[in-house]
Amino acid sequence: MNGHDYDLIIIGSGPSGRAAAIQAGKLKRRVLVIDRKDRLGGVSVHTGTIPSKTLRETVLNLSGWRERSFYGLSYRVKDRISAEDLKARLHMTLDYEVDVLEHQFNRNHVDTLNGLARFVGPHEIEVATEAGDTTRLTASKFLIATGTKTYRPDYVPFNGRTVVDGDEFLEMAEIPRSLAVIGAGVIGVEYATMFSALDVRVTLIEPRETFLDFIDRTLIQDFTHQIRENGVDLRLGSAVEKIEDAGDHVEISLANGRHVRAEMLLFAAGRMGATSALNLDAVGLKTDHRNRITVDRKTYQTAVPHIYATGDVIGHPSLASTSLQQGRVAACHALETPTLPESPWYPYGIYSVPEMSTCGMSEEELQERGIPYEVGVARFRETSRGHIMGLEHGMLKMLLSLKTRRVLGVQIVGEGATELIHIGQAVMNLKGTVDYFVQNTFNYPTLAEAYKIAGLDAFNRMPIPKEFKVRRKEGTQPENPEN
Repeated sequence: MNGHDYDLIIIGSGPSGRAAAIQAGKLKRRVLVIDRKDRLGGVSVHTGTIPSKTLRETVLNLSGWRERSFYGLSYRVKDRISAEDLKARLHMTLDYEVDVLEHQFNRNHVDTLNGLARFVGPHEIEVATEAGDTTRLTASKFLIATGTKTYRPDYVPFNGRTVVDGDEFLEMAEIPRSLAVIGAGVIGVEYATMFSALDVRVTLIEPRETFLDFIDRTLIQDFTHQIRENGVDLRLGSAVEKIEDAGDHVEISLANGRHVRAEMLLFAAGRMGATSALNLDAVGLKTDHRNRITVDRKTYQTAVPHIYATGDVIGHPSLASTSLQQGRVAACHALETPTLPESPWYPYGIYSVPEMSTCGMSEEELQERGIPYEVGVARFRETSRGHIMGLEHGMLKMLLSLKTRRVLGVQIVGEGATELIHIGQAVMNLKGTVDYFVQNTFNYPTLAEAYKIAGLDAFNRMPIPKEFKVRRKEGTQPENPEN
């Protein structure tokens, strides 16, 4: 193998690095994963995906959120919820995730090394460990899976206590009575709505007039109405002029003259590619304005063919789910092993309260492309299961081609959205039509029945397929309903 130490060296052990390493291990290649932290898993396991979703589940369970429509707004499972209550489940989940990951690496003969890696030549890296040692290693192929780090502008007085970024947020010593969140991206929206469910007074500030623009506007309107009803003070369209750390609280001045005071500020306006320590100049690689790496989206090769990059470090869509797929595909290509490509449609999941999930095109996209379409809508309250669960809100929207009858997009807001979306995703990837939902039998009572309701809603407004048109015998007149 050209005398190199490894066939593949992976820098980063998040979802894409992990998937690539296990795939390389399954192919019986010599593979090494380097991570700067002493525990594997990357941002996803330690400060991102897994912690935030665990926190959400803990909040909804301890607050009794799901039962309040039956037992009243004052209903609580636990009266005084502390930061320790939130962290207890968090640490159990994280320990389990790391344990599983270490076991997977051991089982697949994946080597690991803790330290900070930097390129020193086209096929060589140097790894600096915390103990102060440096090791040089060579490989035929490299995969950069270093992910992202929080964007920390100079005008924000971060102190790790009352002014924090998304990675520090989970370390809070106590739950604040009031919280200001700057940045209505996925992370900002998730944490803002979670803490609102804990009855924390939340102000969500977004300098732009709109937020989560990749999601269908109907869904966002429904979502906005719900979070405002739940107590989130949503401030759109005004830039932040000044942030002042006043000791026991934070003062925020907005460009429109308004003022926000809160016990804690979470700054969640964007993330940057974690590439600055890699010394990419040594291999002739450039990054964009957010330190992200450009790749061929079919193979995940960078401009340097033997170096690959996957996950958040390559930008959109920056999802743990897509990163897992990217890592597998990249490893197979790097190790010259044919594999199945990624399916065209993947789901977006936003674990806010209520949760949202979408797959395919939005109504705005269809209008831009000039595609004739029909819409089918179902409200969760129209399903028996929705009544049983006490759901007052929640909707499923389906977009269908008038020309081919194919499903072009599904958008869901409400309980179970991130699970339900996979039904629509499967039909879309198999090039299915609205007819599937009309013909198919769903378990009763379930929320999945909303697909049938939305399907029928659209089906009844769409042109009747030729095979179902009533053919009349020649010479006969249709009956006059007034006779």
